[in-house]
Amino acid sequence: MKKLENTMAAVSDESHASTDPSSVSAIPSASPAPATDCDVLIVGGGINGCGIARDLAGRGWRVVLCEKDDLASHTSSSSTKLIHGGLRYLEYYEFSLVRKALQEREVLLKSAPHIMWPLRFVMPHDPSMRPAWMIRIGLFMYDHLARREVLPGSRSVDLRAHAAGKPLKAQYKRGFIYSDGWVDDARLVVLNALDAKARGAEILTRTRCVNAQRDAGGWTATLLGTDGAKRTLRARAVVNAAGPWAESFLRGVAQSAKGEALATKSLRLVKGSHIVVPRLFEHDHAYIFQNPDKRIIFAIPYQDEFTLIGTTDIELTGDDPGAARIAQEEVEYLCTQASRYFEKPIAPSDVVWTYSGVRPLLDDDSGDPSAVTRDYMLESNTTAAPLLSVWGGKITTFRKLAEDAADEVGRMLGQSAQQRPAWTDGAFLAGGDLSSWIGAARRPDDDFERFVEAVQARHPWLGSHLARRLARAYGARIADLLGDAKAMADLGCEVAPGLHERELRFLQDNEWAVSAEDVLWRRSKLGLHYTPEQREQVARWLRQQPQQARAGSN
Repeated sequence: MKKLENTMAAVSDESHASTDPSSVSAIPSASPAPATDCDVLIVGGGINGCGIARDLAGRGWRVVLCEKDDLASHTSSSSTKLIHGGLRYLEYYEFSLVRKALQEREVLLKSAPHIMWPLRFVMPHDPSMRPAWMIRIGLFMYDHLARREVLPGSRSVDLRAHAAGKPLKAQYKRGFIYSDGWVDDARLVVLNALDAKARGAEILTRTRCVNAQRDAGGWTATLLGTDGAKRTLRARAVVNAAGPWAESFLRGVAQSAKGEALATKSLRLVKGSHIVVPRLFEHDHAYIFQNPDKRIIFAIPYQDEFTLIGTTDIELTGDDPGAARIAQEEVEYLCTQASRYFEKPIAPSDVVWTYSGVRPLLDDDSGDPSAVTRDYMLESNTTAAPLLSVWGGKITTFRKLAEDAADEVGRMLGQSAQQRPAWTDGAFLAGGDLSSWIGAARRPDDDFERFVEAVQARHPWLGSHLARRLARAYGARIADLLGDAKAMADLGCEVAPGLHERELRFLQDNEWAVSAEDVLWRRSKLGLHYTPEQREQVARWLRQQPQQARAGSN
């Protein structure tokens, strides 16, 4: 179960209901709202902040979200990019967390089949690690802790006969195969922000909350843009979803009217680093490897031409979370551990790209960073105007976290979940409803392949590679991107291979993209395929073609 902590009782019954007909039905009429700009100010534009903004906006609350950088600039674009239950957490007896994550896998896969899909994992058996009977028990639990409709169950495999055994050392003769899912993590954040905006939320990127003053009637927040423009905003409640900065927000930015401490929890900041190397195998399975230190790492097919290997768990102390970078010893660790399994050794010189993210884990006094819980806690404080802080969490459970958070915010603002009911379970994310292209949904992975065929049939001039990439990125929103285009010339100048002016303008106008880093490393991973000169061409175009009416697009 999720954890929920209340420091005081609920506040008044004042509430506000949206008049937007696209919001959820059956919202009752409400008493007049106080003189505020919004009901809820959300600080943080990662997956939790954007997920909460989407859920709240869909229930009719007036929402403003501010993010000091780009959406998904930090932790939420630096994950291992898996929708998974967390098989290894069973060893730490995190059964509730694993069950919750397993329940969410298929909910998410069905909501956005263009950016999430099933993935089969191969675990070679090393008798010197965990015994086979223990692995079988763990996989049996993994298969049965939650209902599965899409993902197949686990099984044993003879690696001498299976394609997954070919790139491995000959000593690995036996293994196990199980299911989880893959996600484009940065795009998942953007899709939540798009849905939140469509339901009335205001999304402010590159806008820092520099002060939030609390009184009995609400919050007065000062927002500062990168251009130096300031905005004062009045909110009835604040949601602290600042991720690695959640604790520092409470200790420095948020100010109590009576001077009491707002920070009651401590975060453990754990750095997770990944390396990317040229493709190590031809098949479409991923690997999970057990290491002598009892940790695991993954080796995952990535961007067609590469293999993604990660992750590490390194305690981060005294550093700016935004400045986290992979250390040489982490590169060597990942290369060494992967080379224990692959026939062809991996050297640091093979690494073509790295990334690091900081996991904001709730400090539970675990000595081992790998053992710190990945579950989340929602801490509500109602000594005056409502404040909800999000502690911890993992990308797989973001939707459930957002649902729980929206329930609690509603309670603090005087309306129950029955009055403003949950709605995201079964709802599509932006671009995820492919029915206008392929008819009724069947299986998420099969639906996407049918969608790609439909895109190619409707726009044969795109070419198969570009059609697939755009289908992956935008799903049904590809119709908005292409508009009335009937030939490649209608896409405008090709700024870099496969990237045209029309798509760049679409990202500027609709997805809050400003810089080349936004486009090449978060809205896409095209930067991995481009030379430095090609990346600079994109940066130059964006500098010369600044976003028009930026405030309107945000």
